[in-house]
Amino acid sequence: MRKLSFLIIPLVLLIFTTLTVPLRAQNKNITEVDICIYGGTSAGVIAAYTAKKMGKSVLLIEPGRHLGGMSSGGLGYTDIGNKYAITGLARDFYRRIGQHYGKFEQWTFEPKVAEALFQEYIKRGQVNVLYENRITRVQKNGNLIKEITLENAAQPQAATNKIVRAKMFMDCTYEGDLMARAGVSYTVGREANSQYNETFNGVQLMNGHQFPDGIDPYVVPGDPKSGLLWGIHNSELKPAGSGDKKVQAYNFRIALTNVPGNQVPITQPANYDPKKYELLVRLMEKKPWTALSSGFIWSLMPNGKTDINNRNGFSTDMIGMNWDYPEADYATRAKIWNEHVDYTKGLLYFVGNDPRVPEHIRAEMKKWGYPKDEYTKNGHWTHQLYVREARRMVGELVMTQHHCQGREVVQDGVGMAAYTMDSHNCDRQVVNGMVKNEGNVEEGGFGPYPISYRAIIPKQKDAANLFVPVCLSATHIAYGSIRMEPVFMVLGQSAAVAASMAIDAKQPVQQVDIKKLQARLAANPLADGSTPEILVDNDNTQTTKVTGSWATNNKGGYGPTYFTSEANASGTQAVQFTPTISKAGRYQVYAYFPKLPNASTRTHLQIFDGKQQKDISINKADIQVVGQTSGEWASLGTYNFAQGNQAFVKISNKDADGVVVADAILLVPAP
Repeated sequence: MRKLSFLIIPLVLLIFTTLTVPLRAQNKNITEVDICIYGGTSAGVIAAYTAKKMGKSVLLIEPGRHLGGMSSGGLGYTDIGNKYAITGLARDFYRRIGQHYGKFEQWTFEPKVAEALFQEYIKRGQVNVLYENRITRVQKNGNLIKEITLENAAQPQAATNKIVRAKMFMDCTYEGDLMARAGVSYTVGREANSQYNETFNGVQLMNGHQFPDGIDPYVVPGDPKSGLLWGIHNSELKPAGSGDKKVQAYNFRIALTNVPGNQVPITQPANYDPKKYELLVRLMEKKPWTALSSGFIWSLMPNGKTDINNRNGFSTDMIGMNWDYPEADYATRAKIWNEHVDYTKGLLYFVGNDPRVPEHIRAEMKKWGYPKDEYTKNGHWTHQLYVREARRMVGELVMTQHHCQGREVVQDGVGMAAYTMDSHNCDRQVVNGMVKNEGNVEEGGFGPYPISYRAIIPKQKDAANLFVPVCLSATHIAYGSIRMEPVFMVLGQSAAVAASMAIDAKQPVQQVDIKKLQARLAANPLADGSTPEILVDNDNTQTTKVTGSWATNNKGGYGPTYFTSEANASGTQAVQFTPTISKAGRYQVYAYFPKLPNASTRTHLQIFDGKQQKDISINKADIQVVGQTSGEWASLGTYNFAQGNQAFVKISNKDADGVVVADAILLVPAP
């Protein structure tokens, strides 16, 4: 443990001493709690629930009227990367989503189902939530945040503001407003590649989500004097890898439905301007659409609904119209937000009604409408703009491309990421007389990697009692990999446990014992003291015994790798997974199967519970992979396991007619 400087010690003791008295509201406008969490995103809800389970008093503050952020705001086609990276209450969330739809777990869902589940966490945790209040001021005592001042978001001119005092604060917003007002170091935009010796940061002119060559950018084709079409910036393309303050595009993840009885028609919105979509017409002329999926990622959700995302050169991303958003005041943000609403609703109406759009595309769009049963208090439109990136803290450690690609590995991991380094376009410019999008990056090919605890806390000189699990410390391109909703939930839970530990030890967040934190997260993943599930992955050589010749594959499985064996391999090919059962009892057993076109139509398994053995077969046809995931868990049944490490699950090539997979085994305590 590092020693505090003599200047910091008295402040730490002061803040913890003055707030160890019984917590109470001094008056109706002042609230005192152990942990104040600002931002009711998915991370904020999970953090608040966790903190309450840790026995702390908690206040969750949400500037809007809804909980869950993007996870309840239309992003139902979950960006996963690798399920292995999703642990604790984040995994519990997707398990509970699965229960709703009659599955073990599910990663695609309707917005209303997600929001109801976040509300359930709040109810079960007995968390106090303050809605429609936003931060205006942070008061510090040295490097300790003492209190924050809030204004009513619906009536910002109200005379009476609220004050919240806490021992620990957490910023779970997408914008990082508490962090910024607390004077914590942060950055906006893209670093130059040279700053951290990266290769995919800064200016990038690539082929993804791009215009084909030859599309004229001018109002009058060929005449620069006529001006640029809407959506194109009059700026020069900077050298590749150079830094700037541009931010990757925002959009709305759109929920529509094709169920006639549940539809609200897509009508012409206010402020509709068809000139905004002239580039789309030119794109369609150059590269005709065959279906709506030519211009949108049109992902289907349960019950006839969608999660629509950006695709190709001109789509739902409002490129280059959000650069001011991260540091803007509330009025300016509202203006940018509403401009995105006008653009997106206008785009849907344009595609369904403008005569320049091919008739078969218009007819396809006419089959869809806004769902009557979604966002019922918000005009059937999502409450959350997809703020993919805003401020990013510059904390104790900055996560970079090198961490994503495994060239640097931290030892203080409190969560994992696994998604591709993903940046949407940041600008739309004229390049060699043609319109081009700039900034799109999609670089993957790496496995799950740990996220440092030091990346979710500020430098100690900036703040000693603050966590930032969403606008965390990462470069633009590394943040593109980390910035996924399940990861935010994992980091929110880790931050809440660490905050509780810091309070108990009366120490700055920078001095939390990381080994103890990691142990607590592993031993109590659901924050309720329940028996943890047991994972046995093929990468663990101490719990996996291999017989025969198996190939190692590093893409598409659960965790870093998985094993495969050809059906015609000579002799017995088997992989035995041996769990350590710390608590005897009934467990539901699952095996993970990556989606492989040449996989055996059946897989033979032996299950020994410590007393008796059972042989079973799993059919390939029964494993349904749903959503943005490369595999699924298949149930092997429920068994009574004896304590110890005598039990095992063995996968072999017996009766195989294709590739046999041995990846991971999961034991879940049965209810």
